[in-house]
Amino acid sequence: MAEAYIVDALRSPTGKRKGGLSHVHAIDLGAHVLKALVERNVIPGEEYDDVIFGCVDTIGSQAGDIARTAWLAAGLAMNVPGTTVDRQCGSSQQALHFAAQAVMSGTQDVVAVGGVQTMTQIPISSAMLAGQPLGFPDPFSGSKGWKARFGDQPVNQFYAAQRIADHWKLSRHDMEVFALESHRRALAAIAAGHFEREIVALEGVTQDETPRVSTLEKMASLEPVDPTYPSITAAVSSQTCDASAALLVVSEAALKRYKLTPRARVHHISVLADDPIWHLTAPIPATRAALKKAGMGINDIDVVEINEAFASVVMAWQKELDYDPARMNPLGGAIALGHPLGATGARLMTTLLHELERTGGRYGLQTMCEGGGQANVTIIERL
Repeated sequence: MAEAYIVDALRSPTGKRKGGLSHVHAIDLGAHVLKALVERNVIPGEEYDDVIFGCVDTIGSQAGDIARTAWLAAGLAMNVPGTTVDRQCGSSQQALHFAAQAVMSGTQDVVAVGGVQTMTQIPISSAMLAGQPLGFPDPFSGSKGWKARFGDQPVNQFYAAQRIADHWKLSRHDMEVFALESHRRALAAIAAGHFEREIVALEGVTQDETPRVSTLEKMASLEPVDPTYPSITAAVSSQTCDASAALLVVSEAALKRYKLTPRARVHHISVLADDPIWHLTAPIPATRAALKKAGMGINDIDVVEINEAFASVVMAWQKELDYDPARMNPLGGAIALGHPLGATGARLMTTLLHELERTGGRYGLQTMCEGGGQANVTIIERL
């Protein structure tokens, strides 16, 4: 089978809610990374085969196939098409998978992939809120088929995060210690300049705005998001933010044609689903299945980037896979760096690639929980 290669990966800073990027139109936020991607590489813009972008809640400024509109707003070639993917939190990771599959099939040679989300302007699940409390949208109400299969069991991320914490015996204090370490790692990475190669500054924002100095005492003082879920607070949850990211995926023929140097090879791609009531546990079976299919063990992986939707999600994954915590989200995760929904998958892959290059690691694995109880897994080999 033909191989798919990653030639470049970059991202905007993560702008905190109502922060330095909050006024940037979603199309322009996506255009920013696409323009930088094309300018940094020798492939003429008109010779890209496709643009595949992840985005969730495609309403308002994020509507109208933002992959296509962002490309055009960047001033790039009119002939290049674009398509927008929604696999919930894994949207831009799935965009990378679609690009890799296109290249591996031989139907495309040059694909720009990535994602964008402006959560200040369009809060999470805006398309489904319809007057419901933020964070608890219910698209299942009224579905006879869903009710027949799952009854009245709650389907929301906070319920699932608490259920995971209870099942894996993770105390609120345990999760706060984990969250504090996420911020510590992110702040240390910023201070050391580890993100500088991957970030393309925008609107005067040159580094991630989301990491912050905190203490266990401050975290312990926070009220739960809902009394029903006593261990789940803002401190142990991912941050909403505004961000975009993009990668360049090409075939071997394109490498030769444009005399490109590949930075990584896509070694494995897969997606798996789990119980939607558990909602956030799919990265565990998905990782096991991916490693088995790739003929690898977890200790063959040098760096893991797993989305910190909630501390309990990542901590449960670590317990089940028995992976070295020092090599898991080594520069901090979404608790510190933010979770810009449709852009997160591309942001994680961008950071994963740069961290493999910085440390000399060979294999990196990326996974994340996604709405509907799903999880993508990507394994790359640094070249």
